[in-house]
Amino acid sequence: MSSAKARRAALEALRREVALANRIIERCGLSNAFGHASARIPGSDSFYFPTRRSPGLASAATLLVLDTEGKIRSGKGEPNSELWIHARVYAARPDVGAVVHAHPPACVCLTQIGQPHRIVHNQGGAFHAGVPEYERIGLIRSRELGDLLARRLGAGIAVMMRGHGITTALPDLRSAVVAACMLEESAALQLRMLAAAGGDAGRLRAYSEEEAARVSDQLSPRVVARAWEYYSLVAERRPLGG
Repeated sequence: MSSAKARRAALEALRREVALANRIIERCGLSNAFGHASARIPGSDSFYFPTRRSPGLASAATLLVLDTEGKIRSGKGEPNSELWIHARVYAARPDVGAVVHAHPPACVCLTQIGQPHRIVHNQGGAFHAGVPEYERIGLIRSRELGDLLARRLGAGIAVMMRGHGITTALPDLRSAVVAACMLEESAALQLRMLAAAGGDAGRLRAYSEEEAARVSDQLSPRVVARAWEYYSLVAERRPLGG
């Protein structure tokens, strides 16, 4: 196969994976009518991004190509209005190959009761470096707000957005999706533990820095591959809205 054909095949595979990533975040309960996942086109400042629909309806054929300035490079249709989350994270972070923005309920709840994310189970170790919070209320519908969010994310892999949701940013799409799912699972467990403790956060046996470091490999290639396999199966078998 020629190099040009190989690149076309790789890009088609990436398009299919972006569509699947969007369906995963809907089927796994991280988003419903809103939310989006994207992937950088290797070696460029452009990325695949879904049109303005539920992520559960994403398809490879309808993806748009946008750039870090928010311009549509190819494709038909209107992009989701929070395209700036993706565009400006890619602009600020050349190491990032994929971005997921979703509205997982447990993460939203944590931000609204003033509780920072704490590591309370092994998968939470993926976030041992901390999860900052973007406190400004509202949607990210401008370049300027996209830049603010990117700065709050910093060099990290995730940011919680008060009353809004989360954004994950990692070198590859599968890791970004798995990280989003893990963060919601972690937040949900933290909420359950907090309720069981009568609201006393001091009673939570959160992992120490040393303990969290022992389980900080939760986004290793082997873990991501296993999780992606499962989440993909969920997306294929569970009906829209199920």
